[in-house]
Formats: sequence, C-alpha cells, structure tokens
Amino acid sequence: MSLLINPRSPAAEAFRTLRTSLHYMVDKDSCKVVLVTSVNPGDGKTIVTTNLAASLAQAGEKALVIDADIRKPRCHRAFSLRNRVGLTNVLVDSLDLSSAVQESPVQGLSVLTSGPIPPNPAELLESRAMADVLSQARDRFDHVLVDCPPAGPLADATILASKVDGIILVVTAGETRVDHAREVKESLERAKGKILGVVLNKVRYSLRDYRYRYYYEEGSSGQPPAEDAGR
Repeated sequence: MSLLINPRSPAAEAFRTLRTSLHYMVDKDSCKVVLVTSVNPGDGKTIVTTNLAASLAQAGEKALVIDADIRKPRCHRAFSLRNRVGLTNVLVDSLDLSSAVQESPVQGLSVLTSGPIPPNPAELLESRAMADVLSQARDRFDHVLVDCPPAGPLADATILASKVDGIILVVTAGETRVDHAREVKESLERAKGKILGVVLNKVRYSLRDYRYRYYYEEGSSGQPPAEDAGR
C-alpha cells in the first residue's frame, strides 16, 4: 500500500488528491457508501479502494473497507489480515457485523474481509442481508468503500449499483478501451447506479516532474530547487 510504505510518494499524493475530490464532489452525509469497481481485471480497483480508505482515515475520518469481491478477495492481503471470518459469514450465518469487522494497521480504518468464498456470490450480493450490511455500515462509519469485482465480465457491480450511494470506476491508462468503459458506465447507470467519477490508473509519469512539483508546492521558498531551476 503506497500510503503505508511511502506517504510522500507520487502515488500517495494522488490518493490524497482523490480524497479531496471526493469531499468536494459529494455530500458526505448523503454519499457514505461508495462502490469501487473496474472495467477489466487488473485495472487496480483493490489498490484504489484500500489506499483511498487509508487516506480518508489519515484525514480523521472513520472509514470501513468491505471486500465484496467474494470471488477473488484481496483486501485482507493489502492489510495483512486474516480472512477466516468476514462478509460471507455475516450474510450466510447471520453473524453480527461488529464481530466480523477487523481493525487495520491504519488508525481509524476498519476492514470487513470477504470471508470464505461461497458457491453463489451473485445471489449473496443481491440478498436482503447484503442491503442490511450496507445500511448498518452507513450508520456506523463516516465512509464505507466497497471493493467489487470488475463490472465488465461480471454482474456483481451491477447488482450492488442501486444499493450504494455512488460508484468510482477504475480504468487503465493506455489499455482500457473507451467503448468498453462506456458500456460499463451505461450498464451501471441502467441499474440505477450513480457514477461519481473515473480513476485513470497506471499513468506513467516522470520522477523528475514529480520532484519539481513537490518542491515547488512544499518548499519553504515556494520555488523549485536550484538544481531544477531554469531547466
């Protein structure tokens, strides 16, 4: 996780920018539960979910990550947590939400891991129990980020679209086809989902360009360092 490994890295700064954009874009009280999905596998939706949640917690918000990718869960690995008990136990066994939620290494950030992988993931996500989980989470936390399977090949994100307050769609720079992204967006909107915005992931940047920006914005003089000046 970029925020935990190097809080001053370009990636960590990007997630702070995303956090700020989210705050300006929506009313926190009416948009607490946000689904994070992608167009294709490998777009980085779990990285976006976990790092954005960490950024929110570091800003003093009480945040929860729900790993609703109960086909290929990864959130527990991001936080080095056990995954013996989680969302599927709450949905199938009626386990109390507070008993399944774990504290992450980031202060103020809790995690509901996926739990055991079930044979019927779509049906569980469509259940009344899932709606109840989101409702309880909405009441207990300032922000709830739901990590969901890619919306391109699977129906899970479409199923959850109307149960959440907003959706962030993750795409890969130079790889995700525009027509595919448009199809996913329209599919989520037909399911009564509200697209908050798109995260363009895996953008290549110059480390020198970032250093120039960092020193210019953060330096005490408000100017770029001498070694970069005039180049």
